[in-house]
Amino acid sequence: MMNVLLVEDDIDLATTIVDYLEIESIECDHASNGLMGLSLIESNHYQMIILDINMPKMDGLTLCNTLRDRGLDIPILMLTARDTLENKLQGFAAGSDDYLTKPFAMKELVARVQVLAKRRSGEVKRLALGELTLDLNQHAALIKHKTLKLSPIAFKLLEALVRVSPQALSRQQIMQTVWGDEQPDSNSLKVHIYHLRKILETATTSIKLQTVSGVGFAIKEDIEGAL
Repeated sequence: MMNVLLVEDDIDLATTIVDYLEIESIECDHASNGLMGLSLIESNHYQMIILDINMPKMDGLTLCNTLRDRGLDIPILMLTARDTLENKLQGFAAGSDDYLTKPFAMKELVARVQVLAKRRSGEVKRLALGELTLDLNQHAALIKHKTLKLSPIAFKLLEALVRVSPQALSRQQIMQTVWGDEQPDSNSLKVHIYHLRKILETATTSIKLQTVSGVGFAIKEDIEGAL
């Protein structure tokens, strides 16, 4: 079952949304303010977030910005009564993926939820795995605030693995993500994996690029190595 989070301070509206989503076989947790929403996000996994803008304690724009700055790439749908172009641009600038103006039809909300839940957000600004940080705007990878010397291909490879960590990516998934339709021979991937592994081993003992037999490759944080 799909699992989403609704952050909305209007209790009547929130109850209506939660009940309607349940009818559509979508499980929906609810938070009545931004801080409560942030707490739930930190302790649970959601496929997407429905986020109101005007809320107490932490407004939706601040919460959205906070999530993107932390590297969370959960798709976010903004709900708001503000319908001017400027308001919409503010929402997108904060990192939202879609925008729905109140009042709205529940069927439209469900349709947008189903679409967004199937993909990762492209609005994330930073990815983090332990002491490894990827700045996606600058295309830079840092460990302990020191920049790693990576080729553009190596950075794409590292980004693809960090996005799904600790899960593994198959060789074909990596080839498609990094090179697209114009793929080199499989030896190129082996060479890039080898060099990336060596760079990480030189920079840190806590981030491991592992070969997963029969699957592909995964990058994980080694807690013992970080101690």
